[in-house]
Amino acid sequence: MPSTITSLRVGRPTRRSTWRRRDNAVGYLFVAPQVLGTLAFVVAPLVMVVWYSLHEWNVLANTFTFEGAGNYERMLEDPGLRNSLVVSGWFSLGLVVLNISLAMVLALLLNQKLRGTTAFRVMFFSPVVVSLVAWTIVWGFLLQADGGINGFLSTLGIEGPNWLRNGTTAMISVIVVQVFKNVGLNMILFLAALQGVPVEIQEAAQLDGANAWRRFWAVIVPLVSPTILLVSIITVVGSLEVFAQIDVLTQGGPGHSTTVLVYYLYQQAFEFNQFGYASAVSVLLFVLVLTLTLIQWQTRKRWVFHES
Repeated sequence: MPSTITSLRVGRPTRRSTWRRRDNAVGYLFVAPQVLGTLAFVVAPLVMVVWYSLHEWNVLANTFTFEGAGNYERMLEDPGLRNSLVVSGWFSLGLVVLNISLAMVLALLLNQKLRGTTAFRVMFFSPVVVSLVAWTIVWGFLLQADGGINGFLSTLGIEGPNWLRNGTTAMISVIVVQVFKNVGLNMILFLAALQGVPVEIQEAAQLDGANAWRRFWAVIVPLVSPTILLVSIITVVGSLEVFAQIDVLTQGGPGHSTTVLVYYLYQQAFEFNQFGYASAVSVLLFVLVLTLTLIQWQTRKRWVFHES
């Protein structure tokens, strides 16, 4: 008899296993929209882009010819692509250094709990929620040769440059426009991290004789290093995907001085109708973003501290 009862208990599902299956089913239902959305709008387009990059696709002539690695071989000999990579490198470097530095300085000021910090915070964060195109158009008027910033400089007896018609000043201009657009977000992230730094540690360092500069590098930076990693990844990825500012302000000019990789990709696809080659460039862009992200993620072991 006991053996019969035991076999019945083994064969019959318990209430706990029934609830576990229900919980699993509910969990799968909750994650299903995200999984299906990722498959439909991320994985599938990525696979299609790789497939298109192996073909010569002319929409106007309605031809779709398999080229194999032809588009990738063409990339090795394309001076326009090399120029766009150099321009993207300078743009990313300037954006990362200026954006992160300015965001940290603003966060340190806001963390002092001075009067007017709320208005200060709103002023610098508001561009984040403003339409990117509208923001860029306004800056386009400010950077005109006969108005905006130059109009203000003329009242001081200073003759300003034609900001968007010189290669160097055009690059500086698009970097500054992008910095002021997104610095507020990084500022808030840094501020949240700074508010989590224990006051006791800073006071102990001060009692040991560390000045403000030493306390910043030896105490604050290590404790907020996870946030620095997050901000640097976001900024680097964003710098490689910039498009609207270039299209509205400079259209890649003067010459090709502001033709970043994404804008070069756009030109190949929608101006020259070379969708196969543009797909190959987009694969290169994906590899660059992935590589830089992995490099930052791997180097975190040397400078990111997780005790904060």
